Amino acid sequence: MRRHNEPSLNTVVILLSTAMLLGAILAFGQVAAGPGTRAPDSGEAVFTTETRLVALNVTVTDKSGHLVPNLPESAFRVFENNVVQPISVFKHEDVPVSLALVVDSSGSMRSKQRGVDAAVVALVKDSNPQDESFVVDFNDRAFLDVDFTSDVAVLGKALDNVEPQGGTAMRDAISMSISHLRSKARHDKKAVIVVTDGNDNASTIRLDSLVKMAQQDGVLIYAIGLLNEEDSSAAGMAKRALKALVESTGGQVFYPRDVSAVDPIAHQVAHDIRNQYSIAYTPLDDKLDGTFRAIRVTVKAPGNPNVRTRTGYWATPSR
Repeated sequence: MRRHNEPSLNTVVILLSTAMLLGAILAFGQVAAGPGTRAPDSGEAVFTTETRLVALNVTVTDKSGHLVPNLPESAFRVFENNVVQPISVFKHEDVPVSLALVVDSSGSMRSKQRGVDAAVVALVKDSNPQDESFVVDFNDRAFLDVDFTSDVAVLGKALDNVEPQGGTAMRDAISMSISHLRSKARHDKKAVIVVTDGNDNASTIRLDSLVKMAQQDGVLIYAIGLLNEEDSSAAGMAKRALKALVESTGGQVFYPRDVSAVDPIAHQVAHDIRNQYSIAYTPLDDKLDGTFRAIRVTVKAPGNPNVRTRTGYWATPSR
């Protein structure tokens, strides 16, 4: 039986220090000083005294949902508040990711737990070997079951020790995970994979606050909703929440018919994360006025492919 006596993580405020900036610079091997230079491979809006870099993880798919590889930088256009922005960074590489594996452990998950756990482990196995992951489960509260590791066996054991019980505090679990990614992740690219089978009925953080938090931290959110046993009203609310989270961050949501379909979805998510384009730009409007800046990326290529990335950020000073 899993012991629920670990303290929940407190929300961490991160100071973007010179040391972190230098680390990000080394990741690219070039100084991030303005247009035409290179920036961290991050989804986060990076603020310095001289420049502000907004970095995006961009997924491009054809009309059938298949990934579109090998597109040149010239095919992409980035808009902020409908104004074209000059691209400072363009990469298409399989970079290491810091992953939060967020799994519903409410009472209704009891019959689905084994299949979900196996799929989550499969996702990790399909990921970049340099990835690091941690496990959070949630019922009435959220719990950190195992901290960052690249050991698949350790992650699997943590999932095995989860005992389904209680309600569903999904938003609190995602909030905890984003805070943990912000404070302890070694990699610039960050993602949350959440599996749930019901509507949130126990969280304290509001959905709009969580969406803002995820956008501002540049965290990709992918969700798998096993909602077939929910009544139509609760399932509808759950779908609206999951849609808001994934669409605002550039992720994707899936609704498998049963737990047996979770495994192929896990492989798809891992493949998606490993095949994204990394783009960064320095906003032409450099005012830190606290306003929301809407982001849109378009791709000019045969078949008019679809593009997913986060939908914006708030132009505020560094936290």
